[in-house]
Amino acid sequence: MYPEHLRYTESHEWVRDDGSAYVVGITDFAAEQLGDITYVELPEVGEEFSQDEEVATVESVKAASDVYAPVGGRIVAVNKALDDAPEIINRSPYEDGWFFKLADTDVAEFEGLMDAAAYTLFVKEP
Repeated sequence: MYPEHLRYTESHEWVRDDGSAYVVGITDFAAEQLGDITYVELPEVGEEFSQDEEVATVESVKAASDVYAPVGGRIVAVNKALDDAPEIINRSPYEDGWFFKLADTDVAEFEGLMDAAAYTLFVKEP
């Protein structure tokens, strides 16, 4: 159900190692909980964040939610397409709906995140 090549957080972010940076977004579980996404506030390129620090905000017809850094690092790219079309997140949370990319990260933080099997169990818990 959840892509095997990603790692996951308890706050429903996913992260993918693309070789040069870590790509971050929210899971389809989070997107479904939020409903139709209407706005995303992204960080600035060059900003640095620690693991679990608030990086972005996503708003929907139901609620607003913070997006946290699954790993610490420096923002090297943001998904500008979300400025004009935040609904991309609902349609393609794992591909086109990514939020930002981090570099200068600690691999141990990435490896300490949940894999797909653990995240599947996590979201099924009452």
